[in-house]
Amino acid sequence: MKNSAIVVVDELYDFIDGSLACQGADDCVKNSAALLEKAAVPVLFICDHHPANHSSFAEQGGPWPPHCVQGTRGGEIAEPLRPFVEDSLCFYKGTDPAKEQYSGFEGVNEAGQTLDEVLQLLDIKEVTVIGIATEYCVRNTAEDLLKAGYKVTVKEDCLAWVDAAGHREAIAAMKAEGIRFA
Repeated sequence: MKNSAIVVVDELYDFIDGSLACQGADDCVKNSAALLEKAAVPVLFICDHHPANHSSFAEQGGPWPPHCVQGTRGGEIAEPLRPFVEDSLCFYKGTDPAKEQYSGFEGVNEAGQTLDEVLQLLDIKEVTVIGIATEYCVRNTAEDLLKAGYKVTVKEDCLAWVDAAGHREAIAAMKAEGIRFA
């Protein structure tokens, strides 16, 4: 569809089978790959990309185990999705050790551009969001897209989550805010 894009959030190995493996991750990746296979729209990837001393890690007083550390398998995009990756359309967040970043809006690509800047350059009006984890990075990214004026749809069969109750609560909250689900 013209003026639309897909944003893939954190479909990275640490969230699939690593230190922060999420519920539904295998199905999320399988369904995401099938969706991207059929999609004739730009695909933008959001990637957690932490230095080893990131403040969100338990050793630094944060709530999470080390995850998506730069240069590790855990920070790599899942193999079935790699055919759809364009380096200029990958946005890295969480690179500042002192700053927690859940939203893909806070990431930048290799050229230093934000997700919003690139979506505007591509004349995108509607965004489908898929990825991991529903109640954190997916929700924050979808909400920021909505606030920026995009029409946002989340594909429910292309999600994975940390906690089932949190997943359901996040979906309910996003629907109440005007984010569509398909």
